[in-house]
Amino acid sequence: MKNLSVKLIFIPAVFLLMISLVSCESLIEEEKFDFIQDTDIPDSNVGADLWVTGVYQGLSSMFRYNMFPNVYDMDCDYMTGPNWAFSSFGAGNFQGSEHTQSMWEQLYNLIHRANFALENIEQMANVSSAHRANVTGELNLIKGYSYFMLVKAFGEVPIRRYSVNSGFEDVNQPKKSIPNVYEHIIELLTYAEENTYKNTNGSFIEGRVSAGVAAGLLSKVYLTMGSASLSSGTINVNGGIPMETVGGNKFYTSHTTLSLTKRVVAGYDGLDSKAYYKLAMDKAKQVMNGEYGSYDLLPYSTLWTQASKNKVEHMWSLQTLSGDEIYGPQYPKSYSGSYDSNGFVFSGKWYGMRDHWYKLFEENDLRIYEGVMHRWVTPNQDSFNGGSSYPSFGVWNDRVVNDQPPFDDGRTYYSTIGSSSYLAYLTKYSFVSNNGIDRQDANWPFMRFAEILLIYAEAANEFNDGPNQDALDAINRVRIRSEATPFTLFGNNSKGDLVSFRSAVLDERARELAAEGDRRWDLLRWGIYLEVMNAIGGFDEAGVNKIRAERHLLYPIPNTEINSNDAINDNNIGW
Repeated sequence: MKNLSVKLIFIPAVFLLMISLVSCESLIEEEKFDFIQDTDIPDSNVGADLWVTGVYQGLSSMFRYNMFPNVYDMDCDYMTGPNWAFSSFGAGNFQGSEHTQSMWEQLYNLIHRANFALENIEQMANVSSAHRANVTGELNLIKGYSYFMLVKAFGEVPIRRYSVNSGFEDVNQPKKSIPNVYEHIIELLTYAEENTYKNTNGSFIEGRVSAGVAAGLLSKVYLTMGSASLSSGTINVNGGIPMETVGGNKFYTSHTTLSLTKRVVAGYDGLDSKAYYKLAMDKAKQVMNGEYGSYDLLPYSTLWTQASKNKVEHMWSLQTLSGDEIYGPQYPKSYSGSYDSNGFVFSGKWYGMRDHWYKLFEENDLRIYEGVMHRWVTPNQDSFNGGSSYPSFGVWNDRVVNDQPPFDDGRTYYSTIGSSSYLAYLTKYSFVSNNGIDRQDANWPFMRFAEILLIYAEAANEFNDGPNQDALDAINRVRIRSEATPFTLFGNNSKGDLVSFRSAVLDERARELAAEGDRRWDLLRWGIYLEVMNAIGGFDEAGVNKIRAERHLLYPIPNTEINSNDAINDNNIGW
């Protein structure tokens, strides 16, 4: 007999934060004597907001100890880092991993929080109709997002419509089929789309979700269903073996073009791929046309700055506070480092992008020209007036060799091929209030307008059996913003047929959305994850194991769930 345990229960007093909802910072700022009992929450619009705020706080808790975003990002072809950081999860060691367990438990905890808040708001008599519609829409959106991540990661999962506190929910909930889970997700997001405020509404609060976010998530859901159910075709991916040894010296390889055959992803059989691509295309177009609010691309120079938090491109992101134990995440340090008073990296800068990712770009593309850290100094390097540089080829290497700016500072810069300390480290999370501390305040993007453009480009190409001008214009908006050469339908830089355009969109997603939690799921929905990972040939240039088998297509359900839920008797295949 299974050991019974009760999960996903928390004390309402620590669920709620009494805050003033007037700005993105006040959304997550605690005031003195903040913790209150649920019985003390007023029956009013303010009280309803308090319940919703408690749910948003659950998102911050997810990212508090660096389980997130690692669980979204680490297991893919283009990201790597030192073995001590990647071996437990990024090397494919999912069984018993605190990462996979955290993903399951934290997302279901978020669902429980939302259900609990909905049940309490439903009992309130003095909440205005417009405000009630908005807050319930927000809660439904957060549930929809949670189920979307769960179904992509674990496949068939239970649907929990009530909180544990309600007395209606049975812990013994069976797994639902993938189409059934998506049906629920679409129901939740459609409600949110119809009921939440647009970001142009005077009552909308920056930092919270909106109708545009709901519509954008719907387009991404439809895109995932469309690509996962596509049963034939070819897609090209840049990858392969990372290094070669010549005369005892290591050299980075140029990536090769892997021509891969599309197959239906297990569980998505029988879905109408064309129909879902049409839905994705139409929904993304509605967002682009401003039907759900005002969204646009930001100039690249300001895209990741503090001043641009929650602005027109950043549709929904994790709200953060510098130095805060709860709301100050550690991932900015992991990607970009912590710096001492001399400007030297003394901690962090562990997770980086691989050389094959770097080579996806033109040298003038701002996403590597300014978006990658091409030099850095650690305190121990300063002792011999040295520093580190990346890459070991191209325009930046030429600047190192020839002492050109910004390397003409009298230091000797080194770059070692095959070391986990010399990667393409991103700068997108480096724009923080204080980079000298452990917990920094770079927001994590759950959804950006740039992705909406790429969703539209992919969906229009697939629905129309090839790209049209609208699809081309969408992807080029993203490229032109970064000063990359625009694609064409004919002639030079042509991407005018179905296969070359879908391949270009996948590459563009890799460039634009790097370290934003999408690459693993993109490879999975196209049914090419195993081929791409195994084409690396075993270990990447940082020594991280990239060998993958069928069992890696899904994360294992945590043993805590299997032991406590009598309706789940077996784990995902291979685990």
